[in-house]
Amino acid sequence: MDDAGMDGRHSIGDDSAVVSGDDAIDPPESFRDRAVASDAGVYETFEREGPEAWRRAADLLDWERPYETVLDDDDPPFYEWFPEGRLNAAANCVDRHLDHRRNQLAIRWFGKRGERRSYTYLDLHREMNALAAGLRDLGVGEDDVVTLYLPMIPELPIAMLACARIGAPHNVVFAGLSAEALATRIDAADSEYLITCDGYYRREDAFNQKSKADNARLRIDGDLRQTVVVDRLGDALDVSLGDDEHAYESVVDAHDGETVEPVARDATDLLFVMYTSGTTGQPKGVEHATGGYLSQVAWTTRNVLDVRPDDTYWCAADIGWITGHSYGVYGPLALGTTTVLYEGSPDYPDRDRVWDLIERNAVSVFYTSPTAIRSFMKWGSEYPDAHDLSSIRLLGTVGESITPKAWRWYREHVGGDDVPVVDTWWQTETGAIALATLPGISPMKPGTVGPPLPGIDARVVDEDGDPVDPGEPGYLTIAAPWPGMLRGLREGDERYRREYWLEGDDGWRYRTGDGATVDEDGYITILGRVDDVINVRAHRFNTAELESAIVETDGVTEAAVVGDNDGQIVAYVTTRSGVDTDDPLREAISERLARSVGDVARPDRIVFTPELPKTRSGKIMRRLLEDIARGEEFGDVSALRNPEVVGEIESTVRET
Repeated sequence: MDDAGMDGRHSIGDDSAVVSGDDAIDPPESFRDRAVASDAGVYETFEREGPEAWRRAADLLDWERPYETVLDDDDPPFYEWFPEGRLNAAANCVDRHLDHRRNQLAIRWFGKRGERRSYTYLDLHREMNALAAGLRDLGVGEDDVVTLYLPMIPELPIAMLACARIGAPHNVVFAGLSAEALATRIDAADSEYLITCDGYYRREDAFNQKSKADNARLRIDGDLRQTVVVDRLGDALDVSLGDDEHAYESVVDAHDGETVEPVARDATDLLFVMYTSGTTGQPKGVEHATGGYLSQVAWTTRNVLDVRPDDTYWCAADIGWITGHSYGVYGPLALGTTTVLYEGSPDYPDRDRVWDLIERNAVSVFYTSPTAIRSFMKWGSEYPDAHDLSSIRLLGTVGESITPKAWRWYREHVGGDDVPVVDTWWQTETGAIALATLPGISPMKPGTVGPPLPGIDARVVDEDGDPVDPGEPGYLTIAAPWPGMLRGLREGDERYRREYWLEGDDGWRYRTGDGATVDEDGYITILGRVDDVINVRAHRFNTAELESAIVETDGVTEAAVVGDNDGQIVAYVTTRSGVDTDDPLREAISERLARSVGDVARPDRIVFTPELPKTRSGKIMRRLLEDIARGEEFGDVSALRNPEVVGEIESTVRET
């Protein structure tokens, strides 16, 4: 979802098979009758009006100073949305709801050890203001970048909103990243302020987050002027605070009851920076502007996810990643809904934890990743089947491509086989959903993400920029600006152009870095990153096509395919609990690949593993698996979500 852009050296060869969806499934009539987006004419309206149509998104917000121009495109690719307008993101997410929803829950939080906390919009307003006043008292001013290094606790979204209130961009660093990664991001963002915590729980174990922050402080080139430390672990961990370090509770208590006037920001001013991977290995600081980003996030939360104020809505993504920013915090709070935050893992303390929370809280919209869905499948349908999930009105998926099998399982066992499943494609750089069906309008195709949203000019093209024929693989590009797009990179204009943009006879095109196909109906299927291609036996295969075929094998839940030094295919495969990983299953996988792709795609080695190594955002670390297959050193694995599985995989490969 958030990898690097492509360049002209990459291509998708003729041997790439097309990943196609099943027959279209119409949205249930009962859903269409009350869907937020129910008028199919919205596509024609956006096409006819062009950028002016995005006024509908901006109208979902309150503006301190109205805008006149929707899009300033005088200096492409440096586009500016709603340039004359001024607004404050925190006021749009909290203050404006107080007249009608002050006692409605804004956040429901569930901790790893069974803790619960709830914040009404009035509660959220009070603590956000107190923290904003405290940060200002510590010297944080407008345009000062504040780094947030926190797990999934309520203080994280509160800190984001407090920063936005005083016009200080935030730089959220995922709590599981290392001290070195934190230091790199603090330096790159020119940040002099940090909010972190004493520690957090990973299952039963307490981890010292403050220690990692201290180590990062020793590595940075600049200085941290002030640090605020949240007490997450209580008596389980004692930490000492230096002269320029302050307990979060003390900062908030000292300013309790104060109200900070929201700082009106230009729509083009920076709201936050988020670091993502780059083609050179150096992270890119993706910058998002306040007005365009918040407008499109609010519009897509409302129209694509069908979220409304009376919903209890759960986006299961960590706030440390863009999905958590857009659809865990800013989108639902801008609409005045109740958003669920969950600190734990989906199988702790039990494998029905997710379904129990949905049942107990009457969650109506659930948005999660294909990675999580495959885990649910692996554990078994008996877990969701044991719970009353009838409150669910819509299911969403985001991340890597979802297979038709996982899509159908998700809809059947979680959605009762009668709710829309909205598959979405977007990136850190796009800021908001760009491809998806509108659930009250568009038929669904399992395994196919859907058409571009109204106002998104997404095209699948060949290396010359010409549209490909239906079913033919090509490059996914966006040929016109959109409101939620990144405004630039922290590393400067030159890298921004180089990483993302191509100028052709028909103007500038944004390079997504993803390969895709498009069918006769305009539905796009994502094939994966354009550099996720392996060369074996004189053929080029996109890993997504091989992996999709493997997971269609009965009993298989997940797969990752790499090439080794001898030009052979190595398949890493996980299965459902209780499935025998014996020769018949190996043969079934091989036959499935032969039928789907061809005999040349039969894997030379199949390695069964209980888990695949994944990054904190849920992406399979294929480069690591490639190093293991080739017997090469693979370096530090501490940034993985499950580093313990690497040694087991390496041992299995040696024995295979």
